[in-house]
Amino acid sequence: MPGAGKSTLGVLLAKALGYDFLDTDLIIQRRTCQTLADYLRKHGHQALRQLESEIIASLDVQQTVIATGGSAIYGESAMQHLRHHGQIIYLRCPLAVLDQRIGNMQDRGIAASSGQSLHEIEAERVPLYEQYANDTLDVGSQSMDDTLTELLALTRGRGPNRPTRA
Repeated sequence: MPGAGKSTLGVLLAKALGYDFLDTDLIIQRRTCQTLADYLRKHGHQALRQLESEIIASLDVQQTVIATGGSAIYGESAMQHLRHHGQIIYLRCPLAVLDQRIGNMQDRGIAASSGQSLHEIEAERVPLYEQYANDTLDVGSQSMDDTLTELLALTRGRGPNRPTRA
């Protein structure tokens, strides 16, 4: 979900593993020369989801932690690509924490239907997160150090050449 800490934890995990880090939201912004929020206003959430899926499905990296946008799970080809090349970890975060972290959803650039509440987005996405995830990590209530320790434990034993997806 947006606000779960994918980018923050992804950077920390990449440093701890000695891997590279990619944030697909930043790739989208760089490719479109606009913020996610601006892209959404001009093209709509379906266009953003399609672009996100195309970008993810085209990634060819190794030893890289990838933080995807929260809507990446709508792109089946993207998720199959990630699953084939690495481990997918669902960062499950309480809705109250997400709401506090996100603030104004329109400024955040969340790929969702107009007027859709965070609760509705969560209800729609959680089954997909659970479907694609190899592992689930509860986040939001413990310290960043404790969360990183748990995340590292989930990534151990996956092999030195397997990319890890956060």
